[in-house]
Amino acid sequence: MKEIDTYYINKSTCVIIPIDKEVSKVIERDECYIVHQSVSNIINDSCKYFGSSYKGRFEGSKSILHMNYKLPIVIDDFNNIIFFPTSSPRFGQCMWICLKNICSYEKRDNYSKILFVNDIEFELDISYYSLENQIFRASLLESLLRKRRNL
Repeated sequence: MKEIDTYYINKSTCVIIPIDKEVSKVIERDECYIVHQSVSNIINDSCKYFGSSYKGRFEGSKSILHMNYKLPIVIDDFNNIIFFPTSSPRFGQCMWICLKNICSYEKRDNYSKILFVNDIEFELDISYYSLENQIFRASLLESLLRKRRNL
């Protein structure tokens, strides 16, 4: 596992996990990193890298979805990279998951499991309903944006 100071989300990013207040773990399709940045800084810096900010992306999602809680956001619209939070981003344990890199997901007894496109299985301490709802929101955002682009 490589340690780095700065990370920008890309097409290979699967999940961003908080380790502590200023350290995160990033799992990509073929790599895993310990990043000396908070999850929120990685998200915001990545949004800025692709021409916006977390606040701008959040407001865009809010306007499109007519929701305001646990919103998915578009990190990079050119590559259609959409991430969704596992809980409120205001809480320290919020992970962010890339919609595009999910292969499947399933219910377990007290948790949910995601299988990413790289065959990495990832267990989440959230209900299956909550995970499914977040995937639905992210998919809806993707669908509505695709329709707008094709007008």
